[in-house]
Amino acid sequence: MEAASIPARAPLGSRVRQIVSTYGMIAVLLALPVYFLIHDLATVGDLTRLGQNLVAGISNGAIWALVAIGYTLVYGIIELINFAHGEVFMIGSFVSASFFATIGLHEGMNVVPLFFGLLLTLIVAMLASGSLNVLIERVAYRPLRSAPKLAPLITAVGMSFILQNVGLLWKGGSPVSIDDLISAQHDLFTIFGVTIQNGDVLAVGVTVPLLLLMTAFISRSRLGKAMRATAQDPEAARLMGINVDTTISMTFLLGGMLAGAAGLIYALYQTTIWYFQGFTGGLVAFTAAVMGGIGNLQGAVLGGLIIGCIQQMSDNRIGGQWTPAIVFAYLVLIMVFKPSGLLGEQTRDAG
Repeated sequence: MEAASIPARAPLGSRVRQIVSTYGMIAVLLALPVYFLIHDLATVGDLTRLGQNLVAGISNGAIWALVAIGYTLVYGIIELINFAHGEVFMIGSFVSASFFATIGLHEGMNVVPLFFGLLLTLIVAMLASGSLNVLIERVAYRPLRSAPKLAPLITAVGMSFILQNVGLLWKGGSPVSIDDLISAQHDLFTIFGVTIQNGDVLAVGVTVPLLLLMTAFISRSRLGKAMRATAQDPEAARLMGINVDTTISMTFLLGGMLAGAAGLIYALYQTTIWYFQGFTGGLVAFTAAVMGGIGNLQGAVLGGLIIGCIQQMSDNRIGGQWTPAIVFAYLVLIMVFKPSGLLGEQTRDAG
């Protein structure tokens, strides 16, 4: 008589590594806020300062999340890191600032014309950045679709430098101040001692609807289903009648439009733009996409919010000169504990 089969259990070492990975990652994420929470309670007896850091961090993180989605969309569908995407974000800011002047928006305007003027600017910036991203894909990436992966990667770096120099010629090498159209630093209301400003409401109020629309579009629309099918298996999608080239172009369009929206929000929030913001902002957004799980939309948003909060706590409490080092230290530690990112991957490589 055969012995009854006993389900195999995972080796003890594997289970220990999984537990260490999970709880180690949680410890890394909570280290900074928990430390400052204890510090604030011990020194001043309230959490107002920490709350202010988190509010500002969420506002900044919302901008990085919009840019990070562009990275993760493109990687998810063609497995390419579009290093020119940060400069598309920069061009969105430049287009917005130029359009402000064209239609006569200025400080002190009445709310109604200002609202419709900014709405029109948002549409123009999204269309301009989206069209630019499609042009980049058509000229620089599509001819290299079947080339070794290093070729489009180097081309992406080249496009980044080209657009950076376009920005340099357009606005010069020094930061350019723009009108504070929304009084970004104006205190709107206070909750438990934490002040919410106009800029915070703008960043979250524009980002959340755009993210919800993007998620609904990808999950429910015909084109969104084509994008997901192409991301999973381009050849099978082509055999099923999906126009893969058009689908990829639409992916670049959507990512560019979100970068253009982020460019407008950044210009209004910071009231300063310059040609190098695309490199720095793109690097932060790419880090957010990798931290959350490259190819995962929700991961890109989560990574953007986490990095925004880390930046604000570091800037406010440790010093801005240490902020990049702290952000990338977080990235390295998270990659050590979970190489696929916080929410894993949704790419062909991941299966």
